[in-house]
Amino acid sequence: MTTRSVNQIINSMTTSDGAGVKLLRTLGSKQNLRLDPFLMLDEFGSFDANDYIAGFPPHPHRGFETVTYMLEGHMLHEDHMGNKGHLRSGDVQWMTAAHGIIHSEMPQQQSGRMHGFQLWINLPAREKMKAASYRDIPAEKIPVVAFGNGATVKVIAGDVVNDEQRISGPVQGLATQALYLDVKLPQGQRFVQATPAAHNAFIYLYEGEITIGEGTVTKLQGHTAALLNGGDQIVVNAASDARFLILAAQPLNEPVVQYGPFVMNTREEIEQAIVDYQNGKLVQEKALAFAE
Repeated sequence: MTTRSVNQIINSMTTSDGAGVKLLRTLGSKQNLRLDPFLMLDEFGSFDANDYIAGFPPHPHRGFETVTYMLEGHMLHEDHMGNKGHLRSGDVQWMTAAHGIIHSEMPQQQSGRMHGFQLWINLPAREKMKAASYRDIPAEKIPVVAFGNGATVKVIAGDVVNDEQRISGPVQGLATQALYLDVKLPQGQRFVQATPAAHNAFIYLYEGEITIGEGTVTKLQGHTAALLNGGDQIVVNAASDARFLILAAQPLNEPVVQYGPFVMNTREEIEQAIVDYQNGKLVQEKALAFAE
């Protein structure tokens, strides 16, 4: 087995999006800070309602997928066709914007903590103009795998093996073969996750301190992303009680041209997306909703 090492560390950047929601951005904080097919990762988290209450009013997307994972709080998704999805603590929404969707994500609380992540995953050229769809995945439908050393893993997408038993997350069959895990690892313990050697992978640490790799290891602290080199396994050791995301996927190896909420392969396709939005043609047909 070849263990992945750290190729690059991306420190989080404080920014805001939507109508002023404060957040931390690692991937996507600059145009060149991506990891094919991952485009952006934001962490939002605050006890102060002023940091999140304005939410994300109606806005468009085309050409990629958004994955919203709520750790704490309550957010309401509404789209251009009247579909509604309530995201509460532990829930996930996996939305494929594809041809186009106009939606909003608005907090449904006036106080308390709002904490979670939004990930953008690129779509291959052949899927960028297919019908939009989304899935609301409640927390009880997401497997939580317990290990003998006290580690627990929420399997959102892809597979985890425990005692030779393979546990699959609810999201499967994507073109990118995405892996999305939320790992809780006690101090002094070790976690190993197999990954296809050809897939790109990164870790986002949001609690505690960890080391990544074997032999030559890299320490990770704070709200930080570590882009990994190639290999067929990821090895993490917890220097303190830690929580982190592991994300991996098959790279698309296609040109990426982004203009705000539109991600296509050419400048001409971006210009067409802008024209379509201005002319009311961004959305083609009703977004498909998949109930869990």
